Amino acid sequence: MILHIPHSSRSIPAALRGQFLLDDKALEEERTRVTDAFTDELFVHPDARRVIFGVSRLVVDVERFSRDRDEPMSGAGQGMIYTRTCLGEPLRRALSEEERRFLKSEYYVRHHELLRRAVLDELLARGKALIVDCHSYPSRPLPCDVIRDENRPDFCIGTDAFHTPPALLQAVVSIVRGSGYSVGIDSPYPGTLVPSAYYRKNPDVRSVMIEVNRSLYMDEETGTKSSGFESVKDRIQAFLKELAAFGAA
Repeated sequence: MILHIPHSSRSIPAALRGQFLLDDKALEEERTRVTDAFTDELFVHPDARRVIFGVSRLVVDVERFSRDRDEPMSGAGQGMIYTRTCLGEPLRRALSEEERRFLKSEYYVRHHELLRRAVLDELLARGKALIVDCHSYPSRPLPCDVIRDENRPDFCIGTDAFHTPPALLQAVVSIVRGSGYSVGIDSPYPGTLVPSAYYRKNPDVRSVMIEVNRSLYMDEETGTKSSGFESVKDRIQAFLKELAAFGAA
């Protein structure tokens, strides 16, 4: 099992700070909105390989398609390289083509190559690979969100028609609901990541996204852990244990 954790970091390299138009306070607030805080602590399994993106998604979002014409969120200024905040405000100055190429090669391409190699290793060792795309989301929709329903479930399970077989989806939903949590399927956020080398090509690469509602484990205003953190952490790690057993079957 591969745990892909793309949005846990708040880090913005000092050399790139000048690209952002926001003052320090506004940038800190935006990072709190977009960071899947503590997902690198919540999603842990002793036998899983983890691929964690080391900088903030405000630098580059590795979950987006690299070409804006392929990425639905690019219309909101949130393609691979964000130009607008979640509130729709300008985020970045105009970048040169050289700057854009650097961001793509240094961050996006390198990260996706790590994920591709992890999948390849699993295929060579086991003949199949299971990616769990690990996220969290705010308890209330952001202005940039496509699905704006205020009634958000405890967990969202994201799928892909090619890479998420029905048995995998049923297993994940059953595991989460079995702990008493409410579940949305592809709502409020749809999809799950697969490296482009295998995307819609190799059915032995299976993928499912698990997103946890941040209100279960943190104070969304301050970005700090709440009293429920350890309990949610334990439950998610129990989910992963069951899912790993399913993936090995």
